[in-house]
Amino acid sequence: MMRSSDTTRGVGLVALAALFWSSSGLFIKVLPLGALQIAFVRSLVAAVIIAAVVKARGGRPFPRPDALSLGCTLAYAGTLVTFVAATKLTTAANAIFLQFSAPIYLVFMEPWVTGRAVQRRDLTAVALCLGAMTLFFVGRLGAGTLSGNLLGVATGLCLALFSLTLKLQRERRPGADPIGAIILGNLLVAVLCAPSALRDFHPTLAQGGILVYLGVFQIGLAYLLFNAGMRHLTATAAVVTGTLEAVLNPVWVFLGIGERPSAWALAGGLVILATISWYSLGSRASRPRASLL
Repeated sequence: MMRSSDTTRGVGLVALAALFWSSSGLFIKVLPLGALQIAFVRSLVAAVIIAAVVKARGGRPFPRPDALSLGCTLAYAGTLVTFVAATKLTTAANAIFLQFSAPIYLVFMEPWVTGRAVQRRDLTAVALCLGAMTLFFVGRLGAGTLSGNLLGVATGLCLALFSLTLKLQRERRPGADPIGAIILGNLLVAVLCAPSALRDFHPTLAQGGILVYLGVFQIGLAYLLFNAGMRHLTATAAVVTGTLEAVLNPVWVFLGIGERPSAWALAGGLVILATISWYSLGSRASRPRASLL
């Protein structure tokens, strides 16, 4: 059983990770580089940073692989590449909205794999978050290209699979640190993107600084925080808490390029924040609800 204090700590760590994640849309849009170039440098820097932290803590950056860690690695790599490509091809709002379709998949995937019954609270939280995010992007969802939107859907599916396999690794191999899958996922992205990314790649000093920030903080530190938070949360709770990224994303955009969120977006953001507080902070303090499945 998870204690209320543990759940609160997990929510705080994942929320802080979401703060760093939320800056991705602005910087990916601002950088005049291709999606594969951004993905290459960001993931290469992130892999080095995370591996160094794990090594400094006395851990093994590259543990013995198995089927579960391989699945986690592939799902994570897919999340990274499809999100950058989606953000380049469609609007940043579309990309992040479609990425957060992940809770829809997780509500049914996690109970099927782990045996945990679907709770009415799970479905209510997902419905509220998705409904709020629909308000958040009223009038904007159709602005992107079809290919970008389809990549956004793929990002949501990859994120759900990544979150679930990461949680399963921790439960089934208590002595192993699944952070290794994150390192390998970043390295896989760097290797696959390198041939195309290194063609005519001459970033300026300012562009290089942004790329380093994306690797060190927006990916590296953020996933260290997310991984730590997952110790205290279900995969569904972690992803629902991570929707804070969608609330903060327009703040970065406003500060960076002066884009003002609409009244609908502000209303949706308030609903998401309220839902996160109700679901994540209150779920362990209340008695279990009757399962729906």
